[in-house]
Amino acid sequence: ATLAVATPTRRNDTPASDCDTGDLQCCDTTGTATTPSIATLLTLLGVVVPDITALIGATCSPISAVGLGGNSCTAQPVCCSNNSFNGVVALGCTPVNLNL
Repeated sequence: ATLAVATPTRRNDTPASDCDTGDLQCCDTTGTATTPSIATLLTLLGVVVPDITALIGATCSPISAVGLGGNSCTAQPVCCSNNSFNGVVALGCTPVNLNL
């Protein structure tokens, strides 16, 4: 079970242009509040996540404009509704496909 939680989130077919609930982010890690590395960050920040199944990004940087050079994401591109933690964690994330 631990291995399943630690595996990368599958990329999906949601185009990045559909990100209307928050900011596009490129996160090194995605998982839930129970993913060990993410749980540690949430504890250090004092963040309580009510939905432990919600997708959370960790070590994220903004993707400013889709399709422009220099904005590629080699990790997990996500659309997040709450990125008020300076990229350490981003809450309410949905995987997106930058190529659609």
